[in-house]
Amino acid sequence: DGNTSGGKMCILFLCRFLNICLKICRQLDGNLHTACNGSNGLGLYSRPFIESFEETPMLVAVLTYMGYGILTIFGYLRDFLRDWKIERCHVAREREEQRDFVPLYQDFENFYTRNLYMRIRDSWNRPICSVPGAKVDLVERVSPDYNWTFDYTGKVVEGVINMGSYNYLGFAENTGYCADASAEVTMKYGVGVASTRQEMGNLDRHEEMEELVAKFLGVESAMAFGMGFATNSMNIPALTGKGCLILSDELNHASLVLGARLSGSTIRVFKHNNMQSLEKMLRDAIVHGQPRTHRPWKKILILVEGIYSMEGSIVRLPEVIALKKRYRAYLYLDEAHSIGALGPGGRGVVDYFGLDPRDVDVMMGTFTKSFGAAGGYIGGRKELLEYLRSHSHSAVYAASMSPPVVEQIIASMKCIMGEDGTTLGRDRVQQLAENTLYFRRRLTEMGFIIYGNNDSPVVPMMLYMPAKIGAFGREMLKRNIGVVVVGFPATPIIESRARFCISAAHTKDMLDTVTIPPCLAQNGCLFHIKDIKSVHLWSCVLPFFLPFYCFHFLVQRFPNLGTGPHVGSPN
Repeated sequence: DGNTSGGKMCILFLCRFLNICLKICRQLDGNLHTACNGSNGLGLYSRPFIESFEETPMLVAVLTYMGYGILTIFGYLRDFLRDWKIERCHVAREREEQRDFVPLYQDFENFYTRNLYMRIRDSWNRPICSVPGAKVDLVERVSPDYNWTFDYTGKVVEGVINMGSYNYLGFAENTGYCADASAEVTMKYGVGVASTRQEMGNLDRHEEMEELVAKFLGVESAMAFGMGFATNSMNIPALTGKGCLILSDELNHASLVLGARLSGSTIRVFKHNNMQSLEKMLRDAIVHGQPRTHRPWKKILILVEGIYSMEGSIVRLPEVIALKKRYRAYLYLDEAHSIGALGPGGRGVVDYFGLDPRDVDVMMGTFTKSFGAAGGYIGGRKELLEYLRSHSHSAVYAASMSPPVVEQIIASMKCIMGEDGTTLGRDRVQQLAENTLYFRRRLTEMGFIIYGNNDSPVVPMMLYMPAKIGAFGREMLKRNIGVVVVGFPATPIIESRARFCISAAHTKDMLDTVTIPPCLAQNGCLFHIKDIKSVHLWSCVLPFFLPFYCFHFLVQRFPNLGTGPHVGSPN
């Protein structure tokens, strides 16, 4: 009896201990989540700054790794069959006589492409045959050889709800004020200019556009370029060079990364939107200077984006500006996704936070999204722009922007500013904000895990496992809804997702069609991506693994636990 009683007491104690550990973990996780994503205590924000980034559940992470492991094993098996000519190989490969040459193809990239990417290749590069508005028409295609090649059937899938285009304000249209203005300019100026801006390609419309952009941004001067990607990749090398330091967010766009690499500057990467990480790097740069010589850096440039297109997060711009001023660095802000989509006047993340545009040294953005056109711009002080006009490769060697594209930019920007005599632009900015809040709230209420800021029109919904990437995109298309699905290497290996882009052109009925049965709601149950944290299997194994999970959680959250305080760690 004594042994039985002692055993019962031990079991009861163990159960209470596990229960206390679980409560502690939940409390710590909730506190850290609020501290990282809630309103900041420095008094820099005039409104709550709320972002959501749920950690991948442990069971889901394990199953995702297992999925990629199984795909890899079968990939090597199929490669073995291809080497023995049992299975046909469709990819480009070096000839036998070229085996001793420097390889033209990266082995792992080739392996990933032929064995993993090919399985879901039909989820991308779908051709459309209409204006990329709220609804699009898709060209139907089929694959007779498991996505290696595609055949077009000649049929058109009409009325697909477009949840993938960056048409934030709905200006990608073929009717209305902007389209009519572009058509009129085409008849007068033609389509191409056939020269650079410094030679015979500088039109009066170009000058008017740049003056309008500067006025819209609230800066002294602005300059336009024919390609948004090149606006970053070709201008950053003109701003920094050897002996300069670039501090880049770890989730910056490839154009920013390429521009930083081409500049020849030293590059250091800070954690995404983490001001403690950025401040530590700034402090170290000031204290230690350049490697080996310890001379002061010629220039320190911080690279950030307004809205991060894979995460749906918004830059903590008030804190970035405060750090930039404190350590006398320069700030380069990429507003490709935020210009037109944020702020009461649609002027981007600076307008969203109510900040002074003069506090941002280099304001970059693109016309490809909210304005429904093409190209990019840089705005700032007049001296900066005069320097870029003579030193930027995009300015000196690239052809001028097409006149109808320029007119589309002018017309849509005047519409947003209200200079067209209507409130259409302001109404679209407001409608986009309402659609964003409504759609995010609907997904949250339905139990989906979504990332990003509440005000971001980019809405990533987590899928996690590789098999769900292609299946989710196909099932949504069957229900006449076009979505973008994203996986590794564009995202971390365990964070595959579907990315929705909200537009002012979407009506409430369209957004309801996406979320209510038989669309997103049914697919969420079909692929088990709703309430994914309450998987029954996890509930069964939780008591056995909880002590290890608690230890793993504490080590991850507090890497310096037991080794003294960490400089720059959150309070």
